[in-house]
Amino acid sequence: MRALITGITGFAGQYLAEHLVDCGDEVIGSTYQDVWSRDVADAVRSQIPLFEWNLAQPLPAAARAQLEQFPVDWIFHLAAISVPAECGAAEPSPLATAVNVAGTQAVLELAATLRPSPRVLVVSSSHVYAPVSPPHLRVTEDAPLGPLGAYGVTKFRCETLCREAVERGLDVVVARSFQHAGPRQRAKFMVPEWVEQFVRPGQDPIRVVTLDSHNDLSDVRDVVRAYRALLAQPHTRGAYNVGSGQSVRSGDVFALLEQLTGRHSGVIELQPGRRQHPIADISRITAHTAWTPHIPLRQTLIDTLADFQARQ
Repeated sequence: MRALITGITGFAGQYLAEHLVDCGDEVIGSTYQDVWSRDVADAVRSQIPLFEWNLAQPLPAAARAQLEQFPVDWIFHLAAISVPAECGAAEPSPLATAVNVAGTQAVLELAATLRPSPRVLVVSSSHVYAPVSPPHLRVTEDAPLGPLGAYGVTKFRCETLCREAVERGLDVVVARSFQHAGPRQRAKFMVPEWVEQFVRPGQDPIRVVTLDSHNDLSDVRDVVRAYRALLAQPHTRGAYNVGSGQSVRSGDVFALLEQLTGRHSGVIELQPGRRQHPIADISRITAHTAWTPHIPLRQTLIDTLADFQARQ
């Protein structure tokens, strides 16, 4: 198959590109003033043409011409401001709206003009769900929506655009991704932020937000396999949770990092207290595709530690 990946040089985008190439797919990608990670194999980089597209701006004419010469079967829309703190507080910033919401609209409009008409996967987030509390922690795709933060609001609005596009005849699937980690991730998320501190020389205490946060945490390599599986199965429709289906306490992640590194230098909790996040019910995606998550948390942490150590 032929595929376009927006945000191809981002964290998940690079892994998706590698996975598609491994599957024998042909790939083209859009990026915004970004470069491939040095860890992406030359064989992958050399066979994937890139074009620059700032999603807050119209698609450049040169990029449009490039796409007309490379008709795609699939579009994977990953490009976004994905760090929640960079999207604003309760309401999205103008930039977050321009990139995450208007950018999604631009991708859907592009898809509607391409021939043959491609299938589109739009990456949403578990942040669209309303808050959960015990005992109702696991969410299906039919669970109440009610984002509290700006990032979740942008993804909620993206999903509205997707439903409208489907009503106009576009073939769109939504992937509600839960938290995921792995090598190459920026230290603006829990796992890489902690790993960076664990591999840093010295014995300063590790600074964390809280050791009592409960999350659904996956490996990015499992996540991108799910993205392809959703478009490869022609009968998938609507929204799908993409997660591990398991609840992980942040304190257990911390303890595992202590065990793997042998470092026991103490911890400072900046905002102690329990935080409960939705846990994915993944029965829909496993029923509609052959996908299941395979990579255990321990392996994710081992690989992420090795990545940070190699960069020192």
